[in-house]
Amino acid sequence: MAAVLFGAYAAAAFFWSGATLAGDPVALARLKLQPLAGSVRSLHAAAPDGRAVPVSDVHGLLTPTTKVVPGEQIHVDVVVRRPGWIGWLAGRTRHETLTVTAPVTSVVDRWPSLGRDGTLTVRFSETPAAVVVDGHPHSAASRTVSLGKQPATGTIDVAAAARSWEKPGPPVRVSWFPKTPSPAVQVSPAPGSQISSVSQIRVTFAQPVGSARPHFTRKVPGHWTLADSHTLVFHPGQIGYGLGTDLELRFPDPVTLVGSGATRTQRGFDWTVAPGSLLRLYQLLAQEAYLPVVWNPAGADVAHTPAAEVKAAIDPPAGTFSWRFPNTPSQLTAQWNPKAVTQILRGAVMQFEHEHDLTVDALAGPQVWSALIADAIAGKRHTGGYSYVYVHTELPQLMTLWHDGQVILTSPGNTGIPAAPTAPGTFPVFEHIPVGEMKGTNPDGSHYDDKGIQWISYFHGGEALHSFNRASFGTPQSLGCVELPLASAAKVWPYTPIGTLVTIENP
Repeated sequence: MAAVLFGAYAAAAFFWSGATLAGDPVALARLKLQPLAGSVRSLHAAAPDGRAVPVSDVHGLLTPTTKVVPGEQIHVDVVVRRPGWIGWLAGRTRHETLTVTAPVTSVVDRWPSLGRDGTLTVRFSETPAAVVVDGHPHSAASRTVSLGKQPATGTIDVAAAARSWEKPGPPVRVSWFPKTPSPAVQVSPAPGSQISSVSQIRVTFAQPVGSARPHFTRKVPGHWTLADSHTLVFHPGQIGYGLGTDLELRFPDPVTLVGSGATRTQRGFDWTVAPGSLLRLYQLLAQEAYLPVVWNPAGADVAHTPAAEVKAAIDPPAGTFSWRFPNTPSQLTAQWNPKAVTQILRGAVMQFEHEHDLTVDALAGPQVWSALIADAIAGKRHTGGYSYVYVHTELPQLMTLWHDGQVILTSPGNTGIPAAPTAPGTFPVFEHIPVGEMKGTNPDGSHYDDKGIQWISYFHGGEALHSFNRASFGTPQSLGCVELPLASAAKVWPYTPIGTLVTIENP
């Protein structure tokens, strides 16, 4: 009989000293203790990565005291200590665990229509405790949240939290469209603008994306992804769209572009792609030995990959330039300025263009950038050295050829007479021919036609370095050119390819 009574007492003690841990519609979890359960000995909550989540216990309601992320899984661990004789009968402690997923409230329709009064209403899967619209808090009292009157079309980012102890979740894009005569689309970046070579292009349709997809009018490396049922996103490849190029996107049928401005219906939209930065142009030309300076990066060299080089072209690395040769002529060093388009830069670009069989125009266009980056990846360098010619116009007039830190030749020369002076300044050689015919008009109006002129390097209009048969040299005798003795001209000519700078000093 005593054994039966003892068993009954033990069973009652175990039953009335229980504890349960369960989910709750308001708190993170609810802890329920039976009358003889005792007290909570420890209470712990943790995120999946082991990070502690502090919680409060108010009448059994367990609530985080720091904001958690919607959808985050939280593991709750509770240890209850039973009192005296009940603990002896039913066990000293009871251990309860529960894994809870923080609730999520989501936008039900991401492509709503405006109300008749022009107001925008966003519906959620459950009443949010907090709503953030484009980064700003917004009040919410039900599952339907009014955002007031809006333009005819637009896009906003909406984030929400289902509970007061949550932080707003990741924002989602909500777009609305007006009624249009053809399918409406929103396109970003704005058509007609200048974009980065690696910018993504996003196209959002008023209706779900169908099989008729837009395409670029030229081959563009990259791929399209379906971001959601209404949105296509183009991800350019590692080399991007091409620095300084034009880009056009066409649709199979006319569409109506909608946005903050007036709507327009057409089949194609275009952008201009920004060129590479001026600083990076200098860096690459220096790195590839087309300049009289050396580029010294502050950190590691740019990786020899398409993606790294394109990124550097847009956002140049830090560093410094230094002169390649200690005795660089002062006439040249005075012109150095990597923050501006200088004759030093124009000459280097022209030489690069000529060596790569590109149009020689001194402009760093898409083809120049593409070839520069290709050479940087391959580690190619210009091997012809750096030449510079400067002409003293004070008597006696002298021409000096400097190459890779050495004065190769100093020779007397003739510049233009007062009626046809040689223009002062610095100019890159733009035509380089071993022998040619030179025609023009004399100051008195008569014409000249000199055939068989040798070793010609044109640098400014009709002005050139070339040989000429004169009785003497060192005084103004030409019609604007720099005339040299035959032997001097023959020695200079191999050092003055297209792009070589020629400076005519002011008298």
